[in-house]
Parts: sequence; structure tokens; C-alpha cells
Amino acid sequence: MKPKKTYRLGFSGCPNDTFIFKAIAKELIDLHGYGFDIGIEDVETLNQKASKGTYDITKLSFAAFGSLMDDYALLRTGSALGMGCGPMIISLPGRVINDKNTPVIAVPGMGTTAYHLFRFYMDDLFCGMEVQIIPMAFEKIMPAVIEKKADFGVIIHEGRFVYQTMGLELKADLGAWWEDKTCLPIPLGCIAVKRDMNPAVARDIQNLIGQSIDHAFLNPYLAHDYIQEYAQELNDDIIRQHIELYVNDFSKDIGKNGEAAITAFFEKARTSGLIKKSNQPLFACPDD
Repeated sequence: MKPKKTYRLGFSGCPNDTFIFKAIAKELIDLHGYGFDIGIEDVETLNQKASKGTYDITKLSFAAFGSLMDDYALLRTGSALGMGCGPMIISLPGRVINDKNTPVIAVPGMGTTAYHLFRFYMDDLFCGMEVQIIPMAFEKIMPAVIEKKADFGVIIHEGRFVYQTMGLELKADLGAWWEDKTCLPIPLGCIAVKRDMNPAVARDIQNLIGQSIDHAFLNPYLAHDYIQEYAQELNDDIIRQHIELYVNDFSKDIGKNGEAAITAFFEKARTSGLIKKSNQPLFACPDD
């Protein structure tokens, strides 16, 4: 079948994304005539490229999506939300966040949900405290703390499973803090499409991602080499834990509770001056 059109699709190499998209990437399901030119990049790079309109369909931090709502609309499938899965602040043993003036904090990008949550947390518990922020690729954060290039690091992804093995200590679980404050899941990452995409096409893409997720759960070890190819941590147990934590019912459909979490997150971000209000509808298929 001749493709209806080829769309530029960007997602990260993290196991949750490659697990979600492997059936599309490897054409293990019927793509119904759609073609995809796939780019796999870290989330902060995807955030930055979205501001230039690089991808038609892209993984984004919810934080970045909040600043790009005039250009992108949200799909209901493929997102990462949940409880007990948020970013963490770590350091070498014996440190506390306010044990020095202007501590250096390594974060996985200024447009990430992790950075926004860090800002919310600091405003809540250490209002007015000055910090020096150093953005870097997420896999470089723990080495930077170990090498004392940063006092603290905000870790995401596989970092939560391995930081203790690297001699680091947990200082704050930002996801747990958010859950205590809101009683809502934490909105981490989403799949968005360009706002000028035909809503019928957006719905087709949304359904394809849902089918890809279903296929992945039914065939968890099929195309496992594809997941390993891009994972930062190659240990199968860590990859499994990562997928189990970040791919859940919210990935299949954001749902009402997920919508409430996203709304609360954006309201907090606007109050903190991190994003501006948009009058655009949240979803690409608002009638779903």
C-alpha cells in the first residue's frame, strides 16, 4: 500500500518510549498506509527541536509542551504519568540542599518537567534561596555530582534505579512531594502533534500508538534488541523496571485524572512564571 503521507516522528531512546513505539518503528502492526521518518533523541533535544517545528509528532516534556501549546496539541496515548515515578534530587553523602550559599544544581534541561518540579519544590521549601543551575544531558548528571562539578543533581529515567550503586544519596523525591501536595499523578512526558495536523490524521496516529502499546504488552520480548540498542542502562532488570514504572494505564489513555494532573501542573507553572497561558485546546482530538 502506498503511504498516505510520511510524518516526522521523534521520541527518546528511553526504554519506555522504545517499548511504546517499537511496533510502529519495526512495522509489527498494520500502519494503515502511514509512513514515519523516525528520529531518536534525548527529551531535552526533542523539546528544543519542537520550538523549531522539526517533528510532526514528538515526545515532549509536559513542561516544554506547556510553552508550545500554540504550535502543538496533545495526544491521549503515549504519555508518561504516574505515581512514584518522579524526578529525584541526589548528592554525595552528608549533604543538605541549604548547606552552602548558592549550591550548584545539575538538571536535565531547562525545559524539562524535572526542572519545573525542582523549581516548584524550592519555592515551597526554600523560597528565595539562590542556586546555580547547570543544564546537561541526563546521563551526565550523576557523574557530575560524583566528580563534584555539581553539588546536587536532579535525576530522571534509569537514574532512580542505580544512584545508590554509585554511592549517591536521595535528598528529595520530587514526585512524592508533588503527590503529597496535589493527590494527583505526576505528568512527566507526552506525545504531541503539530496543531495544523488534520484532526482525523491526529486521531489515526493516536490510535496507532495505542495499538503499538497493546502489541508491546502482548509481545514484551519481541524486538527487545531495539530497546537495548538505545537504553543508557543495558541491564535487563533495570530496563524491565523502567518500562513497568513509566508505561501504564495513563500511557494507554491520559483519562480524567491525568487531565486534572496536567491542568494542575500548568497552573503551578504559570504561577511560578515558567509558562504563559494559552487559549488553545489541550488535545488534538478534543471531542474524544
